[in-house]
Amino acid sequence: MMLNTMIGLIAGVLVGAVAAFFIYRAVAHRSAQSIESEARDLLVKAKKEAETLARGAELDAKDIKIRAHAELEEELKVQRLELKRLEEKHASREELLDRKRDLITSKENEIQKREQDQNKREERIQKRDKEVSQSAEKIQSKLEEVAQLSRDEAKRRIIEQVTDEAKRESALELKRIEDQAREEAEARAKRIIGVAVQRYAGEHVQERAVSVVSLPSDEMKGRIIGREGRNIRALEAATGMELIIDDTPETVVISGFDPIRREVARLTLEKLIQDGRIHPTRIEELVAKSQAEVDKTIKEAGEQAILELGIARVHPEIVKMLGRLKYRYSYAQNVLRHSVEAGFIAGLMAAELGENVKKARRAGLFHDLGKAMSHEVEGSHAIVGAQFARKHGEEPIVVNAIASHHEEEQPQTVLAHLVAAADALSGARPGARREMLESYVKRLEDLERICGSFQGVDKSYAIQAGREVRVMVESERISDADAVLLVKDITKRIEEELTYPGQIKVTVIRETRATGYAK
Repeated sequence: MMLNTMIGLIAGVLVGAVAAFFIYRAVAHRSAQSIESEARDLLVKAKKEAETLARGAELDAKDIKIRAHAELEEELKVQRLELKRLEEKHASREELLDRKRDLITSKENEIQKREQDQNKREERIQKRDKEVSQSAEKIQSKLEEVAQLSRDEAKRRIIEQVTDEAKRESALELKRIEDQAREEAEARAKRIIGVAVQRYAGEHVQERAVSVVSLPSDEMKGRIIGREGRNIRALEAATGMELIIDDTPETVVISGFDPIRREVARLTLEKLIQDGRIHPTRIEELVAKSQAEVDKTIKEAGEQAILELGIARVHPEIVKMLGRLKYRYSYAQNVLRHSVEAGFIAGLMAAELGENVKKARRAGLFHDLGKAMSHEVEGSHAIVGAQFARKHGEEPIVVNAIASHHEEEQPQTVLAHLVAAADALSGARPGARREMLESYVKRLEDLERICGSFQGVDKSYAIQAGREVRVMVESERISDADAVLLVKDITKRIEEELTYPGQIKVTVIRETRATGYAK
């Protein structure tokens, strides 16, 4: 383009020169002085036009250069952002693959260990079978010598004796193994649960650890990210939550296990979208405003629960901690509503027994305070909640009811037993934790059916909302050793045939009665 401009400039100069020449010839008849003056004027005019064209061409060239440079910078910026996004996506996939590889390795090690244990058990069984065979041969020869029984009769008696002895030894061995397993269970359970929580986020966890915010358009995603990601980094730093912006249209996902912080992040993001001004300073202002709104909501929720149960003189910190339960869930059951319900149930039972109704409601409402504490507070929620209540002036009878509702402390009063029962009733009743009544009743019937299918079982009762089953056996047909084996068989059948949350406790009861009459 600069070459075309220069050519045009030269052509203009030539045209001016030619025009001056012809004008010079046309006025040749005039006087020499007049002709020379006009020629000078024409040359001056032509030079000015040439200079003007040259300056214009130079300015056009500079403008073109500036625009080309700006376009190149913008294209490079877009390419850098795309490259950064691809690198982050690749790093995330590599981390996921590493986690899966570690999980597979852990499972392989566990399977190998189980195989080794199984081989050891088989070796012990073979050794025991060999010892039993040798013992049977000795007994057979002794019987033939002393009692002079027939071979078939002696064989029958030996088999009965060996069978009874094997049953007793197997029951004792089973009890020893169970005792040993119980000692190791707590440590192994903690490790397994830790690994599971670290590596698995199921449907329920996703439902309770993620909030979704809708956007008016996908263009808003770029504004939320900001230049070089400064807006999204500021929002994550201020709320402590992780923002996931992916290919899902018009959607931003807020991820985090703290429900209160997640609610603050959700409110802040909705305010930013509505306001339209998204920058770090504005983000800090709206986070503080959203935090104040959530704190107000927490306080109102705590006050409403206390008012609903008619409880008086509650420390403000307990009110605040109680309100935090509004954002907590246990097996899809809202913990605040569960606490209110447990308070009502405890009060009703206290009224039937002639106990203090207000204290029963108070202890029932406060029994899950520990679930509102952060992970920085060590200990089970029952003990932590009891310590918190004691610190803020609650009576010892209420503190003991809170601490003992999961049997981590010994209950010292009737009120403690009422709170534990109210907690179980509220959490285990049909429908409390999204379990249909039909499946609940069917599970109870299946439990009793499975237990009744074994020989020697007289009656079976499913209690504790299906969490425990008690089996009454005939003492004439089932011995103490047989009872241990029966428990093992029933639990194995339940595990194979039923699907249920948590665990089911199986208790076999063998009772011997002697009756006499005095005349």
